[in-house]
Amino acid sequence: MQFNLVELWNSMGVPVRFVAGVLILLSILTIYLFIERQLVFRKAKKRSRIIAPKLEELLRAGKNKEALNLAAKKENKRSHLARVSAAGIKEFLEGEEAGIGFDQQVETAERGTDRASVMFTQELKRGLNIVATIATSAPFIGLFGTILGIINAFRGIALTGSGGLGAVISGIAEALISTAFGILVAVVALWCYNFLAERVDVFGAEMANTGSEVVDFFARRKERGKE
Repeated sequence: MQFNLVELWNSMGVPVRFVAGVLILLSILTIYLFIERQLVFRKAKKRSRIIAPKLEELLRAGKNKEALNLAAKKENKRSHLARVSAAGIKEFLEGEEAGIGFDQQVETAERGTDRASVMFTQELKRGLNIVATIATSAPFIGLFGTILGIINAFRGIALTGSGGLGAVISGIAEALISTAFGILVAVVALWCYNFLAERVDVFGAEMANTGSEVVDFFARRKERGKE
C-alpha cells in the first residue's frame, strides 16, 4: 500500500469514508460562512463610511426629518450606523409629535438606538453559532472515525489470522487521518469564529458610539435652546 491520499481513500472502509465526507462538508460550510459574513461586514462598513458624514451634517443643522429620510433609505439598510441613527431619530420625532417632555424624547431615542443595535448585532452574528458548533464537534467526529479505523484494524487481524503490520496498517492509517482531519477542521472553524466574533464586537462598539452621538445631538440642541 502506497501512502498517498488516493490509495488511502481507496483502502478506507465505507464508514470511515462517510466520516471523512462529513468533515469535508463541515470544512466547506465553515469557509462559506466565513466568506459570506466577511462580505456582509464589508458592505456594512462601506455604506456606513458614505452615510455617516452626511448624517452628522444634517443632525448638526437640526434637520432631523431629512436625516431620518436619508438613514431609512433602502440602500442604507445594510449600514449598521444608518440603522441605529434611523431608530434614534424616529423615536425622537415620534415623541415630539406625541407631545412628551424633551427629556423623555431623548430617553426614547436612546432606547431606540439600543434596540436597533441589539437587532443588527443579531443579524451580524447569523451563522456564527454554526461555526462554533463545528469547532466543538469536529474533533469528536474525527474521534468517531478513529474508533472505526481501529475496528477496521482488528478486522484485518481477524481476516488474516495474524497481528502483523500489514494486517493492521490500513486501519491504523484511517484512525490517525480521521483524528488529524477532525482536529484540523476544528482549528480552522475556531479561528474563523474568533475572527468573526471580534469583528461583531467592533461593530457593536461603533453602533453604541453612534447611538450615543445621536442622543448627544438632541441634548445639545436643548442646551442651545436655553441660551
